[in-house]
Amino acid sequence: MSDLRTDGLRSEAEALDSRDELAAKRKEFVLDETVYLDGNSLGALPANVPGRLAEVMTHEWGQLRIRSWEESGWWTAPERIGDRIAPLVGAAPGQIVVGDSTSVNVFKALVAAVRMAGEGRDEIVVDATTFPTDGYIAESAARLTGCRLLPAAPGDVPGVLGERTAAVLLNHADYRTGRLHDLPGLTAAVHAAGALVVWDLCHTAGALPVGLDAHGVDLAVGCTYKYLNGGPGSPAYIYVREDLQPRFDSPLPGWNSHAEPFGMRPGFEAADGALRGRVGTPDILSMLALEAALDVWDGVSVDDVRAKSLALTDFFLRCVGAYVPMGRVESLTPAAHAERGSQVALRCEGAGDVMRRLVEQGVVGDFRAPDVLRFGFTPLYVSFGDAERAARVLAETLG
Repeated sequence: MSDLRTDGLRSEAEALDSRDELAAKRKEFVLDETVYLDGNSLGALPANVPGRLAEVMTHEWGQLRIRSWEESGWWTAPERIGDRIAPLVGAAPGQIVVGDSTSVNVFKALVAAVRMAGEGRDEIVVDATTFPTDGYIAESAARLTGCRLLPAAPGDVPGVLGERTAAVLLNHADYRTGRLHDLPGLTAAVHAAGALVVWDLCHTAGALPVGLDAHGVDLAVGCTYKYLNGGPGSPAYIYVREDLQPRFDSPLPGWNSHAEPFGMRPGFEAADGALRGRVGTPDILSMLALEAALDVWDGVSVDDVRAKSLALTDFFLRCVGAYVPMGRVESLTPAAHAERGSQVALRCEGAGDVMRRLVEQGVVGDFRAPDVLRFGFTPLYVSFGDAERAARVLAETLG
């Protein structure tokens, strides 16, 4: 495909890349010639991580061994790394601990929210469009706490809240479409009903400002292997607002969340602060790989990341509109910036086969059944040239 239209968009991509203040960050990742637009599933490898892991294995584990829990700071890693994630989601230090999976943290947060809500509140509202695991966890939490489960689309949540609402579990962005939900407005609505809110930030942390403290969010959870580039299966995190921490009653008390973990006492006494979110022994190799991966955020403004994210997705949608034959794809991602995360979802006939063919040609996104092509835009390493090439290859594949 080569004509005035494509030449113009390629030239525009080059111009945009030349002015991109985040472009230098690409050098801090291990990248090849493919266009990698699947960072909303698994982020790219930061270049400093292999060396850090080698040091952990050969020196801290290989030589210091058990001494590394103290001498290498292994024991304090969950809260130390939590404090590094905190500014990326708009939280002050001392409110986030890293560990376990997102699913486990959703369970801890949701059950604890119901317990904090108090007597007479026996309903849990869950995002009806949620990632399936969150829904499974919500069902289990409802059974455990004796609550009634009420699924509702995020926009309909204010209408189902009432005096019996205990907790609300919501996703900041829809994993299928990339639609961004109104965290400030929905949080305020939940609080007005006297309930607590739990936000799942998996598809927004590291891609756009979240503002947990500014908007008074009660609890939040998220993974670290998408836009935070922590690696496959890297540990998740849980945020507990500071004033709620004394009341945070985890359904999974473990020796790591005990006030005296090495006292080995039969009775449980919760630690102070966000440490109550810990459970068992931290996964140190994954934990320290994540800590090293977070170095790419040094000197980066989340506001700048958001600005580039919107510019990238705008440009990609323009390229798709210009290149792809009319009627072959339909964008499910909102055009309005306030309603868009950092991905573009396109509905397409035969989407599974189309994505397979795209990957074979060096454009890596992913497919969600039954007919959705997902393209994630990670501003730290995706360029405008990548966006133009992806749209061009998509058009050639469909044409």
